[in-house]
This record gives sequence, structure tokens and C-alpha cells, in this order.
Amino acid sequence: MADTRTDELYRALQDKGYPDELCREIAYKHMNTDYTATRMLGYLYRVTSPRVEDVIDEMLAILSDREAIIWKKELEHAQATINSVYREGL
Repeated sequence: MADTRTDELYRALQDKGYPDELCREIAYKHMNTDYTATRMLGYLYRVTSPRVEDVIDEMLAILSDREAIIWKKELEHAQATINSVYREGL
């Protein structure tokens, strides 16, 4: 079975020496999509030895970005629907 990005993130966090419970919480509870796991992996590969606080701060920033993207897509869809109703009627 192929490893997922989440599994790769979990191992990367462990390799950095963080407690197992924290690694599981970050990788499998919060950063459990390819998008979020890939972003966090990029951060971990760029920064040599971030403090736990810095890793958690980056996690929150990534999740905030993801929520903003989702919200933007929802607004774009709603606007497209409104435009369609104006053009074509109900």
C-alpha cells in the first residue's frame, strides 16, 4: 500500500523529534489532506529545526489559508449562480 502525504508528514514530524502524540494530532487530525500535508512538509523541509510553537503556528496559518480558499470558491459559485439566474431567469 502506498503511503499518503499524511503518513509522510507524520514521519517527517517524528524525524524532527516531536512527541508522538503531537505528530499524530497534527498529521492525522488537522493536516489530513494532500494540500495541507504538502504545505506543512514544505515548511518542515525549509526550516531546519522549528520550535513546537512555530510548527503549530504554521499549521494554523495553513489551515486558515485553506479555509479562505474554500470560502472564496463558495462565493464564486454563489456569484455564478446569481449571474445565471439574472441571465436565464429561474
